[in-house]
Amino acid sequence: MEVVVGRIGKPHGIRGEVTLDVRTDEPDRRFAPGTTLRAQAPAGADRRPTTLTVARARWHQSTLLVTFEELGDRNAAEAVRGTVLHATIAHDEVPDDPEEYYDHQLVGLAVVDLDGTALGTVKALVHGSAQDLLTVRTTDGRDALVPFVAALVPEVDLEGGRLVVADRPGLVTPFPEDVPEVSS
Repeated sequence: MEVVVGRIGKPHGIRGEVTLDVRTDEPDRRFAPGTTLRAQAPAGADRRPTTLTVARARWHQSTLLVTFEELGDRNAAEAVRGTVLHATIAHDEVPDDPEEYYDHQLVGLAVVDLDGTALGTVKALVHGSAQDLLTVRTTDGRDALVPFVAALVPEVDLEGGRLVVADRPGLVTPFPEDVPEVSS
């Protein structure tokens, strides 16, 4: 299974080091020296390496700087700008932090409210800059977005195959005035 872990930014210096737009909660794990990542060039880009191997990674202020074995100078680093990096993980691998989850662990979980009433199923995750959002396919076929924060999602039970949402009108269940009236 593959997960996106970053996107290569601009070169840093003249020896092939690049800035990285980190897209993982475990950068020290994913960009450890010797790690080989699949490299996906942007659409329309010239021929680029299909894999890159981390030679060195370091933090400079709040920016991750990475040197790849395949990039020997600034020109090579500039040529891979915009490349998306993917790490291969085992299907049963879990993040180091017990409060973190991979997308594939959450997709398909049953969604229930605090009383255990079925609300739907996790369809996908939307990764935002401020917070992640769960896309919940409701029991009536709608898609609802739920901020993936502890106040609204107090429990994730992977073994039980369910996720608890502190639902309120307008979050997953519609406002009462938005429910169509059933005529008899």
